[in-house]
Amino acid sequence: MNIYFACSITGGREFERVYQDLIAALLADGHEVPTAHLAQPSAVTEEAAISPREVYERDVNWIRNADALIAEVSVPSHGVGFEIAFALNAGKPVLCLCQEGRKLSKMISGNPHPRLAVKTYRNTEEAIAFARHFIFNMK
Repeated sequence: MNIYFACSITGGREFERVYQDLIAALLADGHEVPTAHLAQPSAVTEEAAISPREVYERDVNWIRNADALIAEVSVPSHGVGFEIAFALNAGKPVLCLCQEGRKLSKMISGNPHPRLAVKTYRNTEEAIAFARHFIFNMK
């Protein structure tokens, strides 16, 4: 499957290790993840070198071509919120993963959209298990 992985870039990178582990698990399971580079420490610098219009067009195209979107939402991000809404509007299933104890936007936690799943995880292994279960249930 083609999975668009969304995560905070400019809003904060404190969950970068979680991003890396989630993407590694998705790739190990044989999925395509066009946004895999976003988990790397160099992502902030690399993304800064691309114009806002190029990022928008690239990412919207990736979402359109994805089978689903998985977002790590523990760090608030305008971009991730937009990507979630865009994916839902495009009919894509979306999984939002949030570390237990973190504040989550009510626009996500209160959203009754049938294609949206929101899961709170305690550790990276649990986040990966939620992602795998989400993908398995899509098949």
